[in-house]
Amino acid sequence: MIRKRSLRFSILPFLVFLFFFQTAGTGTPLAIAKRTPPPAGQGKAASSEAASGQINAKAAFLAEVSTGTLLLEQSPDEIIEPASFTKVLTLYLVFEALKQGVIHLTDEAWVSETAWRTGGSKMFVSVGSKVPLEELIKGIAVVSGNDACVAVAEHLQGSTEGFVDAMNRKAAELGMKNSHFLNPHGLPAEGQVTTARDMATLAVAYLQRFPEALRFHSMQEFTYNNITQHNRNRLLFKDAAVDGLKTGFVSAAGYHLTATSQREGMRLVAVVMGAATPGIREREAMRLLNYGFRHYTMVQPFPAGQPLATIKVWKGVKDSLSLFPAEAATFLIPQAQKNSLRWEVSAPTEVTAPVEATQPLGEVIFYVGGEPKKTVALNGREDVAQAGLAKRAWQTVVRVDKINWRWVGGITGGIVLVLALFFFVARRRSSSRKFKSFS
Repeated sequence: MIRKRSLRFSILPFLVFLFFFQTAGTGTPLAIAKRTPPPAGQGKAASSEAASGQINAKAAFLAEVSTGTLLLEQSPDEIIEPASFTKVLTLYLVFEALKQGVIHLTDEAWVSETAWRTGGSKMFVSVGSKVPLEELIKGIAVVSGNDACVAVAEHLQGSTEGFVDAMNRKAAELGMKNSHFLNPHGLPAEGQVTTARDMATLAVAYLQRFPEALRFHSMQEFTYNNITQHNRNRLLFKDAAVDGLKTGFVSAAGYHLTATSQREGMRLVAVVMGAATPGIREREAMRLLNYGFRHYTMVQPFPAGQPLATIKVWKGVKDSLSLFPAEAATFLIPQAQKNSLRWEVSAPTEVTAPVEATQPLGEVIFYVGGEPKKTVALNGREDVAQAGLAKRAWQTVVRVDKINWRWVGGITGGIVLVLALFFFVARRRSSSRKFKSFS
């Protein structure tokens, strides 16, 4: 009886061995493939720029929009009254509510007496009237209507007080650390303050999240109630590449301008605060933009959607998988260094299924002037499930050369030891029973 059991258990190590290698993966060293970029063309030269000397204003800030990279700053944290820059935050909340489906462009907002009586620049809405929300957005973005700001604030939150609370919560969420708002339009109010850095932070977030807003900000004029007014941002009439964003003025702070422009795929935003005249704020904003476009460029080394590597998939329903950057590989570098760009793709030569679409499977490292500039993970963008039992077993057999025999020997030895112990105990028990039967 004991001999029959021994024969049956002797095949157990082989079965365990086969099952393990049908389900286990194999690891291989990382392979590095070097790439060099195609020749880059020359950038468009700017006519004038902020290359030297200070900006003729209290504070200034220049940033690239897609990355939020700071390119130039002057007194960026000086506390200044925001004036109509406040309206960018008001519009941020409006477009956010539109995106969330809370409100719609076709909504008709009721104009209260409070909105109608609001002083300063006006859209000239009529008290007691109902105005489509889209028209109010134009009234804020194009002609800086304070009455329109109150109307949308009351439409969204029921009161300007509730809307202002939402403004300050959003400002804190965006990282505007030195800003505080007391109304939705920017008319002077003690304690209502901001900085050039905070306004640039707001403008970058606004343009990143709601690029569709530029169709309003780029309008050169707006007519409502048979009254036509021109856009307060005069750079729209001077440079075709400028398509926004907002002006502002209060006597205590001076003239403000946030201007944005896009050239050759790169969008910049320039903030000028506290200029002495409207002409100076326009000239200084243009100097900032020209400086940025002349000295920086956006680099996209390879077309979007192009795979950077292909790896072997073992024991999967697919036999290979293309690897793509997990995020946009576009980034900002100085114009003078654009020809020194190179990159390295580091990825395994193979992977074992299952594989998830977002699973990191390597990385691409970008170098500028010999220094690492940016690292982007690689993934396959699709799930790869395990193949059937037959394919997994076959690929285990054909990859016998990849087996770590020392590790297998250790496992097999452990199994043999357990079986030997089992047989020893069984034999002792059998002998004991025989001894008792004889006695």
